[in-house]
This record gives sequence, C-alpha cells and structure tokens, in this order.
Amino acid sequence: MKLLLINPNTSTAMTQSIARAAQGVASPATEVMAVQPSFGPASIECQYDEAFAAAGVAEQVRLAQGWRPDAVVVACFGDPGLDAAREASGVPVIGVAEAAFHAATLIATRFSVVTTLTRTCITAERLLQRYGFERHCGGVHGTDIPVLDLEHVSDETVSRIEQAAREALSRDGSSAIVLGCAGMASLCTTLSARLQVPVIDGVSVAVKLAESLVALGLRTSPLGDYAPPPPKVYAGWASTLGW
Repeated sequence: MKLLLINPNTSTAMTQSIARAAQGVASPATEVMAVQPSFGPASIECQYDEAFAAAGVAEQVRLAQGWRPDAVVVACFGDPGLDAAREASGVPVIGVAEAAFHAATLIATRFSVVTTLTRTCITAERLLQRYGFERHCGGVHGTDIPVLDLEHVSDETVSRIEQAAREALSRDGSSAIVLGCAGMASLCTTLSARLQVPVIDGVSVAVKLAESLVALGLRTSPLGDYAPPPPKVYAGWASTLGW
C-alpha cells in the first residue's frame, strides 16, 4: 500500500525524523511518502500556526492525488486539517492524536499526555473533548520544550520529558503516557524502558491503524460531511488547489 505521511510544519529535519519513525513500524509492503507543506510555520505552537498548517495539509493531500495514496497520516498532535484531508482524499486519514488516544484506552484505564509548550495543553484538552476521551485522561502536561528542539533530541531534553512523565503518572494516577508531539516519536522505546509503563507514540499507532483499515477495505465514507468538496474556483496562491 501507499501511505502519505504529512508533517504539517515546514521543518525538513522533523519530516525526516517522523518518516524514520513511520518506516520503522510500517509493513515491508508499505511505501511511505513523507511530505511537508510548501508554506507555513517551521513549528506549530499556537492557533495562528495551526491555521496555516491546516491549509498546508489540504495542499499536500491535493498535490498527492496523482500518486493515489491508499491512506494518509497527519503527523502533528493537533491533528490540523484532519477533516479537510478526509474530504479531499476519500481514503482513510488518521491523525496522530486521535490514534494515540484510542490506543491508550485499549491498554490502560487512565493515561496522561506529556507535550511541548504549556500553552498547547489547551489544544490537547480540546481534542480529548472532541474525540470523547476526556474521562480517560488524567491530565495534560507541558514541558515547555520548543518543538524545534526535537529536531535533534539531546539527553537533557529526554530527561526533561522523562521527569514530566514520572510526575504525571504519580499526580494523575495514570498507567500509560501519550507523547504529545510527533517530534517525540523516536523517544518511545527509551521512555518505555525507563518508565516501565506503556509510552504511546501517535505516529507509530497511526501508521499501523492506517494499514489495518486499508487491509480491511475500509475508506472514508463519501456521504455526509466527508463527501468530496464541491467544485469551485479558488483565488490567489490557492488557485491550483480547487476542485
């Protein structure tokens, strides 16, 4: 199968890191094409960033139509542009936050989220409410680590994330940790070994979930609000992206 992996920010180093994490768990028969928007923020750390990132996700889904992917993974914990990507592609589109939350509830009765900037905790909390997982989550905890610090992760950064996770497990009474940034994907194995609890990386889960849906022959429904976008003219820089 062909898997389109979209990093919604414009950091090439992070796109490459996320691609390695995806390829590490993908089946041998899965071809992963990792892309990033041609415009937008280098990292997504606020609502303003996310507005451009969502448009970038839609752009990349539209541009990949000729490649005909079998599934799409949106590799940012805010799941920006997820609904638009489902409309535009017609194939399974998995957001890493939604995938991680689902996985966490299957292996623990309560989980905690450890993310980057404290201000982005609100975004994660809103997603938990939207997806219906707020009663399963003990808390969302920021480390105030800038997203771009995860392009090349230092030992100090890993230690800060580990400490935040330990405090979350103790304070929340949780038994699993969800990593709240796609840039943390490479840390999953290390943190699981240190913490001795399941540590869930949404990129890996999203890849395997996408493969499963494709294997089952399940696609995004063409009815209702996920129906293809109606044809219309787009203006300005988006003139080539309309239907």
